[in-house]
Amino acid sequence: MSGFNNSGGQSHAYQPLASQQDDCKDALLAVIEQQIIPRLLNVHQLFPGKVQALHEQDSVAEQPEFLAFTQHCLSGDVRQANEIVDALMARGLAHDRIFLELITPAARHLGVLWEQDLCDFAQVTCGLAMMHQMIYRLGYESPAGPRDEGDSERVMLACAPGSQHFLGLTIVADFFRQAGAEVVLEISSSESELLRAVANEWFDVVGISVALEAQLKTLPELIQHLRANSGNPKVRVVLGGPIFLMQECSPQDLGADAIFTDAREAVGAVKQLVRSSSSLPPTGG
Repeated sequence: MSGFNNSGGQSHAYQPLASQQDDCKDALLAVIEQQIIPRLLNVHQLFPGKVQALHEQDSVAEQPEFLAFTQHCLSGDVRQANEIVDALMARGLAHDRIFLELITPAARHLGVLWEQDLCDFAQVTCGLAMMHQMIYRLGYESPAGPRDEGDSERVMLACAPGSQHFLGLTIVADFFRQAGAEVVLEISSSESELLRAVANEWFDVVGISVALEAQLKTLPELIQHLRANSGNPKVRVVLGGPIFLMQECSPQDLGADAIFTDAREAVGAVKQLVRSSSSLPPTGG
């Protein structure tokens, strides 16, 4: 397990390359079909009261832009995808309708492209992550502010600026969700977008996945800025990713609360961090 980057698992006996690739694709397809797409498209789970009336009306139309929106998500073009959403909002389209008429058919179309081998898994993962983020942009996030004791932890997971490896983060997010946490997978690729994300919502913990050695140099400043901009003055920042399997690092030297190389271990430890934060003074500055 490589922290916020990999689903882990033990090594297996030698298999022919073609067989390994088939097994990998079957496993990844199962993740998409059984976990990611159903969660993305589960309207009632996301905002049960807001769209019930829409479902009781005639069948929902598809916005003609959904094909272009799908392609922008597949290619990781955040700006173009956001411009489509901006244009629909400027036309006065309600957020609920944007979800049902743009994002939902785009996610279904993405699944069809995957089924027909017209896109690879990296594109699918990136596309779904972008669509998931759009849901939060449209306002279907948990209320900002601290919750009562006993409420689930809110965790934001993101890649360090300079890389995008969403598959690992998606799987790690599932570990946290299975443990009862609320998880937001932030797809922003720039520091400014990450800072805006932590300022707009309440997070108990921010987890940053680091893939490249070069990213280590900018981490202390990034973490300092995350703490300073966070809506939660006691936010905990934890790190993971493949670089920490190759290089020994101290969380204190980087300004973080902890470094994890095992996602399962991280889930329990993060819960402890959140519990202990209530007795600690605000961090950062």
